[in-house]
Amino acid sequence: MFAYATAGDPGSLPFGLDMAGLQTGALAYAGLSGLVFVIIWVVGYLRR
Repeated sequence: MFAYATAGDPGSLPFGLDMAGLQTGALAYAGLSGLVFVIIWVVGYLRR
């Protein structure tokens, strides 16, 4: 099974990442991509 009880369960992640760093990176990526999507949508709406 691929379920973990805690964030410390996975022993080793690739590229020397830890679970906290991976979570922070994923949240930052999701936030920035969402912001860029909204900016592009607003610019397209205003240029119409």
